[in-house]
Amino acid sequence: MTLIIAEAGVNHNGDEALAFQLVDAAHQAGADIVKFQTFKAKSLVTEHAIQADYQVANTKKEESQLSMLSRLELSYAAHHQLVEHCKSLGIEFLSTAFDSESLNFLVNDLGLKRLKLPSGELTNAPLVLEHARTGCDLIVSTGMATLSEVEMALGVIAFGYTAPTDAAPSLTAFQQAYASEAGQQALRDKVTILHCTTEYPAPVAEINLRAMDTLGRAFGLSAGYSDHSEGITIPIAAAARGAVLIEKHFTLDKNMEGPDHKASLEPQELLAMVEAIKVINAALGTGIKAPTESEIKNKPIARKSLVAAETIGAGETFTEENLTIKRPGTGVSPFDYWDYLGKTAQKLYKKDEVVS
Repeated sequence: MTLIIAEAGVNHNGDEALAFQLVDAAHQAGADIVKFQTFKAKSLVTEHAIQADYQVANTKKEESQLSMLSRLELSYAAHHQLVEHCKSLGIEFLSTAFDSESLNFLVNDLGLKRLKLPSGELTNAPLVLEHARTGCDLIVSTGMATLSEVEMALGVIAFGYTAPTDAAPSLTAFQQAYASEAGQQALRDKVTILHCTTEYPAPVAEINLRAMDTLGRAFGLSAGYSDHSEGITIPIAAAARGAVLIEKHFTLDKNMEGPDHKASLEPQELLAMVEAIKVINAALGTGIKAPTESEIKNKPIARKSLVAAETIGAGETFTEENLTIKRPGTGVSPFDYWDYLGKTAQKLYKKDEVVS
C-alpha cells in the first residue's frame, strides 16, 4: 500500500488555528500522515540569505529568507497541541526538523518515531548524522541530488545507525558503515528514499519519474516520491509505478499569501488524489498472472470449443469442413483442433453441437 503524506509545511502562515484546520483537512481527505516543518528561523538561515525565485513570485514580496521564515514558525506549545489533535483523529503527526534544536524537540519532547529528512539538508552531514543517531525511521528526500550525493548521505545514516555513539565521524567511517552488512540491513529496515524535483511548481518535463525506480534499484531501498508538480496526475502516476510513499503539499486556499500555497492542492484535490491512489493500490494486485475469482465464471462463456459445423455421423472422420470453433467453452479446447482432424467421431453430432 502507498503511504500518503499530506504536507501542510508552512501553509499555516504561522497561524495556529489554520494549522489545526490543515490537520482536519488532511484527515478528511484520508491521508495517513500530516506533516509540518519545525525550525528556528535564526538557526536555519543567515540574515543575508535571499529568497528563491518561486518564493518571491508566490509572496509578491522581496525580502530576506529570515524575515519570511520568522513569520512561519510554530510555537512548541502549538506542536504539542497538534500532536494531541492528530492522535484524537487517528492521523499520524510528522514534522521536518531543519536544525538541531528542532530535531531534539521532535524526538525527545514530542516522541516522534519517524522523521523526514528534507532535500535541502541531504548534504548537511552533521544534521543527517543527528537524525540517524535518534534511531528513528527516516524518510529521505533527494531533490537536487546526484546518486553519489545520495550514497554519501546514506553512508552517514548507516554510520549513525550502527556505530557506537562515541565513534568519530569521518568520510572513511561513513564509507565503511555503508559497505557493511549491518549498515545495509539498517538502511533496508529503517530508510525510505524519495525522488523529488525541487522546484515549485516542478515543470512536468523535469519530473523524471523513472528516477524513482533508479533510486530503488541503486540502493536496494523502498522508494517513493515527493511531489511538487501542479495537480494530481504525477503523484497518481508515481503510485502506479509502485511508489511506497507519496508526499504532496496542500493548503486550504491556493490564493492565500505565502511561499508554498500556489504549488499546493486544495482539500478537494487532495481528497481526489488520495482516492485515486487507493484505487490504484487495489488494482496493482499481486503480480501473479492467473484467473481471478470473478473471471472464472466467465471462462465457459467467453472461450470457445470444438463444434460440429454440420451433422457428423458416428464413425465419420473429423475434417476441416465439418469441424469448427465456436462458443461456449464447455467442450474440447481449440488447442486440440489439429489432433481431432482425421479422428473418427464416436457418436452422432448435430450441427452446432459441442464436441466432447
